[in-house]
Amino acid sequence: MTRRILVVDDDREIVRLARTYLEQSDYEVLTAYDGETALHILRRERPDLVLLDLMMPGRNGWDVTRVVRGDAALAAMPIIMLTARVEDHDRIVGLELGADDYVTKPFNPREVVARVRAVLRRVQGESLPPKVIQVGEVILDLDAHRVKVAGQPVHLTPTEFALLRALAEYPGRALTRLELIEEGLGYSYEGLERTVDSHVKNLRRKLDEVGEAAHLIETVFGVGYRLAAGYQLAAGDNA
Repeated sequence: MTRRILVVDDDREIVRLARTYLEQSDYEVLTAYDGETALHILRRERPDLVLLDLMMPGRNGWDVTRVVRGDAALAAMPIIMLTARVEDHDRIVGLELGADDYVTKPFNPREVVARVRAVLRRVQGESLPPKVIQVGEVILDLDAHRVKVAGQPVHLTPTEFALLRALAEYPGRALTRLELIEEGLGYSYEGLERTVDSHVKNLRRKLDEVGEAAHLIETVFGVGYRLAAGYQLAAGDNA
């Protein structure tokens, strides 16, 4: 099935360039030139991923991301931000709002396609036997791409799910930020390793909102993160 990508940018040349390369890679491309139109398309068309410009007049990329992550029907939508701003703070704010990745302008359109493929692979998941990882009250269903805490569903972004899975597959082991990027995201990440902290912060908050689970991800100072002790692995497909 052809994947649909929404490209949002007020620069029509950037939209044209991204659309050309994505269509050459067999994606169907939807376009918008402002944040308000992008939200209408997201709600109506439900694309598989949105490539979102950060700086737009009116409703900018931060606003759109905030609305998407706050809407239960759209919360799992993968978002890759396009930004001409190179300040670390701007990138981290975008990631803390729930963006899965970002690309800095000017960009190589082939890199954009590679990032889109990588994020979509994380959403789709690997073709693995059904497996459930249980850590205390947290149940991570790898096959269904679903997380529950004390029976309550937790809506994670694809990146948050991938990082939680990476931690769960190496219980008790401290993973560096680079290892989390490689194990969880599955491709070479050219951004700052410290952006992992933003994703982990969001992950802890979401786990804690539905149960006392934030403590399961421990900070190992000077190294990275590890999953707390008490790990259990169950085979099956009921989460």
